[in-house]
Amino acid sequence: MSRHQLNAPHSGPGQAAVSSRRPPDPAPPSLVSLPAPAEAASWLPDGSLPGRSAPGGSGPEGLGPDGSGEVLLVTSSGVLRAEVERIVAAAGARLRVVPDAVEAGRYWDAASAVLVGSDVRELPPRRRTPAVMVGLDGEGDSLWHLAAALGAERVAVLPDAAAWLADHLSRSRSPGPGGLVLGITGGCGGAGATTAAIWIAQAAAGLGVRVLLVDGDPWGGGLELALAAEDNPGLRWPDLAEARGSIDPLQLSDSLPVAGGFSFLSWPATREQPAPVAAAATAGVLDAARRGYELVVVDVGRGAEPLHTVAWDCDRIMVVVPAQLKAAVAAVRLLQELPPVEAALLVRARPGSALDGSLIADAVGLPVQGRIPELRAVPGAMESGRLLDFGKRRTIRHFGGTVLDWLGEDLKAGDIA
Repeated sequence: MSRHQLNAPHSGPGQAAVSSRRPPDPAPPSLVSLPAPAEAASWLPDGSLPGRSAPGGSGPEGLGPDGSGEVLLVTSSGVLRAEVERIVAAAGARLRVVPDAVEAGRYWDAASAVLVGSDVRELPPRRRTPAVMVGLDGEGDSLWHLAAALGAERVAVLPDAAAWLADHLSRSRSPGPGGLVLGITGGCGGAGATTAAIWIAQAAAGLGVRVLLVDGDPWGGGLELALAAEDNPGLRWPDLAEARGSIDPLQLSDSLPVAGGFSFLSWPATREQPAPVAAAATAGVLDAARRGYELVVVDVGRGAEPLHTVAWDCDRIMVVVPAQLKAAVAAVRLLQELPPVEAALLVRARPGSALDGSLIADAVGLPVQGRIPELRAVPGAMESGRLLDFGKRRTIRHFGGTVLDWLGEDLKAGDIA
């Protein structure tokens, strides 16, 4: 058992059984329940519903003439259709299935959510981007590349993501306000993305923003080390490995550790191999974070796994690039792996650097929205866990302010759901 144990307090339907900051119970962590749909439904281990089809059928029967309020699925795959039908039933929604983009155009704009199957290669002209690209386990990286090409907002690999998708569809019919998720990644190894993420979170917290800093890289050594907060009580990522469905944002925020005036969720800084967290569980945690905080800063990392999971939950992404030609080339390659969201550069320039911000922007193809102050003692501060002390300096606070200015009106209060 981890020192940051998941308890099983009494919680309502659809709430996560996560603990507040108190000594752990010896009982094993309980799974998070899916919010109850209009009809009582029992989830099977594979995420499917026994003997169920979507209310009103998967065709046009029982729907309004314009298909308003329904979920639209574009696919000609019978297997994928069957998976989605069960999920839509659990969400208490209606489903319309069309085989291609031509027929989808008739119902696209009126649908509450649009799902596009992995067999689809084009979208109707002049339509909003699909909510979710859905595919089956085993399709590999091709699903994420296709989602990027079509501009999908999310990716769901079935059946693993069944619980998350059902909850996502339930909320899509009555969306509420939420916070902004900002991803920070390095254009090359050692760029300083973790340092930048910490200082941005600290600057926002200093302005009274409710902030969560998320460690998105399980192979990064643990964000808590840089914060000198490895002993701070609260949950870490492995404690949420069994989470399923909708997580209550208040319980999540109460269960997370705090440092520097903001909450954080880190991979543990131990020698032990951390328990893997499924993509569906990660998506559920980040969704609860969006509903519980005004700003979620995600230290994405550069590995394939976080780039294909946590990066896709980000509304905006900032790429940290040292003022070096090699770093600029590496950043260009990285852009091909990022989701189709607004992105910008944070330049880390030493005095006398060969490249200035404008040259880097031209080389990478992204605007520069901030410059990270170059302080000689920062590497030592990272090793000794003193980055938060440096974050109080005027130059660092000014840097954080420039990033928050870029977020602009998107950084607004997100009411707790």
